[in-house]
Amino acid sequence: MKRQHEQREYRSVIADSWNRCIGYGLHHDHEPEPASLDETAILGLEQEYETLLSTTETEVLPYYNNIMSNSRCLILLADSGAQVLKGWGDRRITETRLRPYFCAGSSWHERYAGTNAIGTAVATGSPIQVQRNEHFLKLNRSIIGSAAPIFDTDRTLIGVLSAFSDAYLPQAHTLGMVRLLSQSVENRLIVRQLGSDHFILTLNATADNIDSPWSGLIAFDHTGRIAASNQRADQLLGDALQGRNLSSLFMESRNLILNHSETAAIQLTTTKRVRLSGLLKRPGRIKTPHQKPTTRPTERTRPTGPHLETVSIDDIEHGEPSVRRCADQAGKVLERGVPILICGETGVGKEVLVKALHQGSKRRDQPLVSVNCAAIPPELVESELFGYEPGAFTGARAQGSLGLIRKADKGILFLDEIGEMPLAAQSRLLRVLQEREVMPVGSTEHIPVDILLVSATNRPLSTRIESAEFRADLYYRINGLSVELPPLREREDRRQLIHRIYQQHRDGNQADTLKPEVMAALENHPWPGNIRQLVNIIRVAVAIADGEEIELWHLPKEFLGEYGNREEPAQKPVFDPSSFSEAPQANDNSRTDIMKHTLVVYQQCMGNVSRAARELAVSRNTLYKRLRDLGVR
Repeated sequence: MKRQHEQREYRSVIADSWNRCIGYGLHHDHEPEPASLDETAILGLEQEYETLLSTTETEVLPYYNNIMSNSRCLILLADSGAQVLKGWGDRRITETRLRPYFCAGSSWHERYAGTNAIGTAVATGSPIQVQRNEHFLKLNRSIIGSAAPIFDTDRTLIGVLSAFSDAYLPQAHTLGMVRLLSQSVENRLIVRQLGSDHFILTLNATADNIDSPWSGLIAFDHTGRIAASNQRADQLLGDALQGRNLSSLFMESRNLILNHSETAAIQLTTTKRVRLSGLLKRPGRIKTPHQKPTTRPTERTRPTGPHLETVSIDDIEHGEPSVRRCADQAGKVLERGVPILICGETGVGKEVLVKALHQGSKRRDQPLVSVNCAAIPPELVESELFGYEPGAFTGARAQGSLGLIRKADKGILFLDEIGEMPLAAQSRLLRVLQEREVMPVGSTEHIPVDILLVSATNRPLSTRIESAEFRADLYYRINGLSVELPPLREREDRRQLIHRIYQQHRDGNQADTLKPEVMAALENHPWPGNIRQLVNIIRVAVAIADGEEIELWHLPKEFLGEYGNREEPAQKPVFDPSSFSEAPQANDNSRTDIMKHTLVVYQQCMGNVSRAARELAVSRNTLYKRLRDLGVR
């Protein structure tokens, strides 16, 4: 269904472009005038677009020199008006009469060149591939064009990167690679313009893919205010990020992010409860937008929360028989090489169970590689999973890529959200599971792999099989043992689990247990986001309490009012001098002023004793005494 919807949208984009061409007065036999710029005019173009040109050359030339020099493919960089600025590659890809249109100064705007990759990308602001007969002008129907827009740090369209090839050559990866190259240019522009005085945070779904060109990129200052982000970061965070603050995007505090090591991945949770891995570079420390850390983070070494690196079944089950049964069964069959399919709602702990299985297996010292199948762009799933040879396709790295499956060799491969995997990749994965061999993209060599497979899904795969979006034969291949983790609201050990998570995240000086009313609110909540939501709520409450015992009003307001059955406690009493047992005497005026000021500061600090004591420059004991005298505590 999703693929059909995308095809309808694509046809609509082409149809809209043809309608614009008709509105411009074009006809199919029209032949635009090619540009004929002299050296002075070309030099002027190069000077006007020096930053864009030099940045693009830095990204494109390595691909051309190492890969494309032997291929019949031409890359063009155009400005925001679809005027060609420069080209790299083979200009012999098509008929002689088309070659003048690939020269600097030529316009591919729809008004002159009809429907085409560059002009239509400018018109729509989106990546597109235009097949030969989709071109409005007959002149262009011997080529296929793929193009992706380039945006600057202010999200203004400043150019288009495109690849043209003979219509009869394979096009499998061209659009995906053009999108990657355009994002690489955007990333380099962000780093070039902001990296000297801004923090740069690189984001991806897992730590294994942080160094991928498809990672999100955020530039922000020391206050956490975001100055720029790339399109992938906006996609991962689900919103336009420019001008936002880190505190509105992540559950983790700004200081935690700013003070994190530059050589290890940081595990982040967005306010929309999406888990991401990040890598921080401080101002002036970035040389390339995808510089690898000194010690590359892996699934086994990246921080994933307290004690999760040595997580065991005892850490995730506290008396719930169904969870214990799932873990026991999965652990036994995994050692026999039987593939496991873990089912359950979002946030029930599928990934944590996989980590526990890995730690409890004989392969605990071998890699655990997690792949979020929903987070990898469809055009790149095969190359990311199976790897590729140097020169396999336009935009491939010069050294090739090992691929995530081969990274999991001798260990465990965890395919999360496997139901979102594209059909083409499903077919290849089926062959890998049958033959236990991987054939990288662009290679004819079969490479043996030794992996144990665990997959996970948050919705029944049977519905996707019925809609022809998931292969039935792959389903039976990955479903050696199917286990289902119960939602948090149905677990018998809910109270013990809440206590355990609180123990993991509480500050050292906080009470060992939660207050009865707080525990009751947490225990009776329906938890649509399950354990992941519970962890986030507790972390928020711990942060707001800031060392104090957690009260009901420390829980997020959206949690308290989510279902209309929670009420915040009454407001603290406002200071009134008459509340003293003895009326203040004349010489007590200064004390009265002090007490008034104390209460104002305490209320401004939202009842946080530690923070108020710091503001007042007094000890906590002194503040407690004043608050008792005021009748507040």
